[in-house]
Amino acid sequence: MNTNSAIKNLVREKYTAIANQSKEQNESSCCGATGSCGTDVYNIMSEDYTKLEGYNADADLGLGCGLPTEFANIKEGNTVIDLGSGAGNDAFIARKITGEKGKVIGIDFTDAMIAKARVNAEKLGLHNVEFRQGDIEDMPVTSNHADVIVSNCVLNLVPNKHKVISEIFRVLKPGGHFSISDIVLEGNLPDKWKEVAELYAGCVTGAIQKEEYLDIIRQTGFINITLQKDKPIILPDEILANYLSAEEIDTYKKGDTKISSITVYAEKPAKDDRNCCEPGSGCC
Repeated sequence: MNTNSAIKNLVREKYTAIANQSKEQNESSCCGATGSCGTDVYNIMSEDYTKLEGYNADADLGLGCGLPTEFANIKEGNTVIDLGSGAGNDAFIARKITGEKGKVIGIDFTDAMIAKARVNAEKLGLHNVEFRQGDIEDMPVTSNHADVIVSNCVLNLVPNKHKVISEIFRVLKPGGHFSISDIVLEGNLPDKWKEVAELYAGCVTGAIQKEEYLDIIRQTGFINITLQKDKPIILPDEILANYLSAEEIDTYKKGDTKISSITVYAEKPAKDDRNCCEPGSGCC
């Protein structure tokens, strides 16, 4: 857990397991197949997608911590990119809004998720929805390409938050925007949690401080940053007991630590003076 590559391998392994099991199995674990968390955590983090147009049950693996597509102000004909697209849930909802004139690109670095999403897209006959295998820290997309970027509970899994936010800036068209749901912190997690691999893949210990998260977005050059939703995540005692003693649980609950699911919106300025380059060039 001390290197970026080790973290990525962990996440890839866990989310490959998620792709290869049923939604019912995923619902018995925290933010997917983490192997340690119970249904209560899943229910707290997840949102109900079933009422959104474009929802497809085969693409819903019971993951996520928000509804970014609901807040993303997607328009007909837009090009939309979904980061960490999984089995295609958010991508298919975005496609319902963009229509036949639009384009939706899902990016995921787990081969099993890409395969599952492509099968789902084929079943639905959605030929303007594309799924690309790739690392969102180095997106396989040209600069100034997307009108809108969405992501659901994925950036907290990425070791280098600065790099992925910079990539979002590069890939958005001038005047484009994003709406991202993610897990953030206020206060400090118990030290022993930081080395628990399951909690990283379960969207907890990979999260950073809320203000740091928003500062990275500001520093990258985004404007009109808005918190569209801010929902507290309360971990129940039976989950805490997997990692903490009764005394430690009491200390944690009386402390200043707050875990939240936020949905944040921001815009790339219509005039971009940064002259961003293609992936791998080393700039932006």
